[in-house]
Amino acid sequence: MAVSIDKPVERGTLYVVATPIGNLADLSPRAQVVLGAVDLILAEDTRHSRRMLTHFGIHTPLLAYHDHNERRLCAGLAERLASGESMALISDSGTPLLCDPGFHLLEAVHAAGLRVISIPGPSALVAALAVSGLPVERFAFEGFLPAKREARRKRLATLCSEARTLVFYEAPHRVGETLEDLSSLFGPERPAAIAREITKLHEETHRATLADLTAWLGDRPERGQGEFVIVVAPAEAPDGDEESDRRLLTILLGYLTPSQAAAAASAISGHGRNALYRLALAMGEADPQTSNPCNAVPGDADGQ
Repeated sequence: MAVSIDKPVERGTLYVVATPIGNLADLSPRAQVVLGAVDLILAEDTRHSRRMLTHFGIHTPLLAYHDHNERRLCAGLAERLASGESMALISDSGTPLLCDPGFHLLEAVHAAGLRVISIPGPSALVAALAVSGLPVERFAFEGFLPAKREARRKRLATLCSEARTLVFYEAPHRVGETLEDLSSLFGPERPAAIAREITKLHEETHRATLADLTAWLGDRPERGQGEFVIVVAPAEAPDGDEESDRRLLTILLGYLTPSQAAAAASAISGHGRNALYRLALAMGEADPQTSNPCNAVPGDADGQ
């Protein structure tokens, strides 16, 4: 049964409402009132959301609003809001717009000068950061990485020197490969954490190095199931001037393998060989033309 609060919903207002990730008890009393009082609820999957709403005795009309129709619907919805209707935007779980549809609607609503109110609540992003045991003062949310491995590795190569904690969402059928790519490009000793099935029955959080997380995931088949958030510690500050290291490696990688280029660059600059090797790998992933494919050696490493 929905609870009541003193302030009713406001006409002509869009409410962005966070819904439970898994545990229905996480739907706030305020969210229950708003969802029960608005004229219309916009939901990704109306069947999924109707089950959740029915649990709380909420019978507000639903309209499917998802990636495939949001551009077509957003202008009309903004007009309905302007005429005085109130609406709530929800996703299948968690806080809307974080890897979920809604951007085009918010853009149209703000352009029309209409009011938007957040009803905060569950977020897998915030929950995973809070339990990761990693620095959270500064972080970058990267959402879902590209599904194809080549594109994923190129994206990761641009992030390996990021000075903020990184947060990724990942699907169960790709999480193993993603951890392997992270370990390869960021270094196997980079601290990280996996939060799995947050707020659900089989919730787990494991903090270790990227190499150990890869082994942990493969240790038990059931760990590969569910929804995942991967949190990766920031890169350590480089030994020397990274820009000069990049210039030097750009030249060397035209003639040498990443391992050989790192060794030569280390001898020339005096900077750490391991850091230079990781930088060389990242440069090769981000721009395959930087390295000489004729010299590539499968499994090449520098004794780390």
